[in-house]
Amino acid sequence: MVERLSPLDASFLFMEDVTTHMHVGGLMTFEPGTDVDLQGFVRLIGERLAAVPRYRQKVREVPARLGLPVWVDDPDFDLEYHVRRSALPAPGTDAQLRELVGRLQGRPLDRDRPLWEIYLVEGLEDGGFAIITKTHHAMVDGLSSIDIGAVLLDLTPEPRPSEPDGWAPASEPSSVSLAVGAVLDQLRRPQHALGTARRAVADVQTAAGAVAQTAGAVLAAVSTTKVARTHPLNAAIGRQRRYGTSAGALDDYKAVRKAHGGTVNDVVLTVVAGGLRRWLATRGEDVRPGGGVRAMVPVSVRPPGAQLGNQISALFVDLPVGEADPVARLERITAAMLAHKRSGQAVAAGALVGLVGLTPPTLHSLGARLSNSMSARVFNVIVTNVPGPQFPLYAMGARMRDMYPVVPLAKGQTVSIGITSYDGGVFYGLNADRDAMPDVDVLAASMGESLEELKETL
Repeated sequence: MVERLSPLDASFLFMEDVTTHMHVGGLMTFEPGTDVDLQGFVRLIGERLAAVPRYRQKVREVPARLGLPVWVDDPDFDLEYHVRRSALPAPGTDAQLRELVGRLQGRPLDRDRPLWEIYLVEGLEDGGFAIITKTHHAMVDGLSSIDIGAVLLDLTPEPRPSEPDGWAPASEPSSVSLAVGAVLDQLRRPQHALGTARRAVADVQTAAGAVAQTAGAVLAAVSTTKVARTHPLNAAIGRQRRYGTSAGALDDYKAVRKAHGGTVNDVVLTVVAGGLRRWLATRGEDVRPGGGVRAMVPVSVRPPGAQLGNQISALFVDLPVGEADPVARLERITAAMLAHKRSGQAVAAGALVGLVGLTPPTLHSLGARLSNSMSARVFNVIVTNVPGPQFPLYAMGARMRDMYPVVPLAKGQTVSIGITSYDGGVFYGLNADRDAMPDVDVLAASMGESLEELKETL
């Protein structure tokens, strides 16, 4: 079966180059006491792949880029290539585990195979084990990745029964058939894209009005951008990565919200702002009262019924790192986020996801690369916050203790900050360029100190 990538999903492929790897991932650690081995791990994942058919598909380019790439079944699918084992050297510290995550995330995925890898990591100091995942951003967005994690995780220590799996790969299409299909698709696309635009802006009289509304929202976001020409968060990056983590209790975030207002997400952004403030000070940066860091905060605009595909908008939020008072910092972020919600900019930008399908694939590729290369001119850092399940999950009978996200770096961005909540905890994963951010652990520790600063105001 051939399925064409959406324009946004294809963008994540086009953005990729030797220094910009567009895969997302995660680090999960599990309590000790359960015997695990690679063969059992491979068998478990193999039994559950029926739930995620995309994991047995690869990307095929269309000749001459007559159309966007397509998903096709991989006739040579090799599960043992994708499911791997690693062991930490003694003593198996958290620092060694983070080093391994950084090294693995610095390696690109093989474009000739399904775009994912998963690692079983043994040798942790306390006798537990870890799982590290890598999945190309073209396959998932932040919200859908929680669903895909269900392939591995169970609600109880007793593994759930596997689904029947009669999968057999469909015949791989020829280059000629891909080209012909792309041409036919393009002939149909203008009418289809217009219909998409009309549905996306059902409250607007005409598609022309929708374009104007969308363009106005995007211009409004960019016109208020004040990004410093040089900033420690923005520099040329290389291929290799470092990884840092921080964790806190969700109840602490809720207590701060209850005392000072806003949402839990506002408190999270305030913690990030405070952490960045402390980290900048350790670098000797002059953090002035009016200083700010521009964060891009992705927002999923995928309809509730849609299960796959990226449908993402973004907010640009000024984090007031120059504000010394943590409560005032929270108040400013709360006001900014409320203004964004009232403006409807995220909804209007979401309409652009449908309209972008009108762009010819070659120009779409160039546009994606251009937007990637210009990212440092528009924002300083990406911050994602994805809520996770507030109950324990298990893998192979072992309880999962924590789950840290890995968010890819855009060109010119030295660190990305991913946050997720799980079972009463809030977990920060910091994916950083190895050379430009040697002190990523200092930044990670600063996040915890920022939360403590807020707790002291209660």
